[in-house]
Amino acid sequence: MNKEVGFAIWFTGLPASGKTTLAEGLTRRLRDRDRTVQLLDSDELRHVLTPQPTYTRKERDWFYQALAFIAKLLTQNGVNVLIAATAARRQFREHARREIECFAEVYVQCSLETCMERDKKGIYEKAIKGQATTVPGLQVPDEAPLHPTVVVDTERVSPAKGVRQVLARLEKLSFLRG
Repeated sequence: MNKEVGFAIWFTGLPASGKTTLAEGLTRRLRDRDRTVQLLDSDELRHVLTPQPTYTRKERDWFYQALAFIAKLLTQNGVNVLIAATAARRQFREHARREIECFAEVYVQCSLETCMERDKKGIYEKAIKGQATTVPGLQVPDEAPLHPTVVVDTERVSPAKGVRQVLARLEKLSFLRG
């Protein structure tokens, strides 16, 4: 049986930039088109893969490699995968790009100030209070993609328009053939 390979789209950006919102919107749109799609949200997976996360460099290295491996397995079995994960270091996303045959990167661009205002989980507040020490954009560098497939500026466009931007780019790349 010759099954078509799925694609993987990695949504990267600062915490609270809108990665999950865009990935969920794209998931709905793809399912409306009868596409098989799996959303891998790092917040949800972290609870399973690292139930008591420490966010150390070693743990993050392991977590993002595991995330890329899961995505690779799914795409090899014809599932389209959307990954919503900060992955602040480029090497995490570049590893996934090397491992996954059909890969794209969406940079969810948003200023640190706006992300801090949007932060429903209290990530930035914990960092400011000294309760968290590895928050991307504050205590550790956030390495924006050098050549993202799509840039969605969530300060300037609505989630719906951002999803349309990503869909349009996927169509140009022939990710959505057939």
